[in-house]
Amino acid sequence: MIALLERATGLVLRDPGFLALLLLVPAAVLWRRRRGDPAVRFGPGALLAGGEAAGASARMPRSLRPALLPVPRILEVLGLVLLVVALARPASREVREDPREGVDVLLVLDASSSMTTNDLGGGRARLDVARDAAAAFVRGRPGDRVGLLTFARYPDLRCPPTLDHEALLRILDGVAPVAGESPEDATGIGTAVARAAQVLSASPLASRVVVLLTDGEENVAVEGTPDEIAPAHAAQLARRLQVRVHAIAAGRGRPDRTGTFVPVDTRAVEELARATGGGFFEAQDAAALRDVFTRIDRMERSAFAEPRYAFADRFLPLLALGIAFLLASRALASTVLQVLP
Repeated sequence: MIALLERATGLVLRDPGFLALLLLVPAAVLWRRRRGDPAVRFGPGALLAGGEAAGASARMPRSLRPALLPVPRILEVLGLVLLVVALARPASREVREDPREGVDVLLVLDASSSMTTNDLGGGRARLDVARDAAAAFVRGRPGDRVGLLTFARYPDLRCPPTLDHEALLRILDGVAPVAGESPEDATGIGTAVARAAQVLSASPLASRVVVLLTDGEENVAVEGTPDEIAPAHAAQLARRLQVRVHAIAAGRGRPDRTGTFVPVDTRAVEELARATGGGFFEAQDAAALRDVFTRIDRMERSAFAEPRYAFADRFLPLLALGIAFLLASRALASTVLQVLP
């Protein structure tokens, strides 16, 4: 019923629980009616006078007053109903445009087991350092809607772009790497970027950015897996959806069994970033990673309007009309439409 009211009138009830008081209106009317019954009922005039008086009574013209006798009670019921609806606080919902300056950003963070490698300094895992740098990046962009997607073999949208950065930071702090040697432990960069571009395609902004951070190379879309999305294919999709990709290669490479770091092939990721109009960055320590995020932070910004809803109360006219009906009911019942026992 409340939804029908909003569609029909454009009004919403901010305290709809008060509508339960409508159940008391019939009870109040019945109580008033019983209380107002005369103590002594009189018979019609035909019984008090003779037949001649009865014939005269039958010939008497009818007045408008008997037909108007129910009006005070009708006004009383309408007044009570209007007061109850006023208590439910009807309001109109107004959309207010809140102009902001910003970009829609989706952080795409590698969560494969190799992100547990400690080579960015401070004896901390790559993922820990990346989380801290990403968190500082988010805090520095209060006007931007920022989201988070993590990936290993498969992408996982943890948080769509939002202005609720505190919630995003809590989600970011809980990101953990996948278990090593598990079926999920792989690096599907192309699939992750394609999913990120798809998420950002719903944004109304002209500036939509993916910040990809990975420490490896694509090893899901390889030769012999034609159904997988390669980084080049993800670049085509992102370019068509007008999504720019900045790619960060973190770490010194892939450690072999002897502990020596073997450089990874970043050509596919570089081409992915450049094909979408973004930049490619390498960070081999924590300071360099923070610097990369600072450089990305200086990207251009686009104006957009974030809709905000405000409610304007509309109960005062109903309150005034309800009181007016009750006063009119009392005035009529005690003057021109007064009924005496």
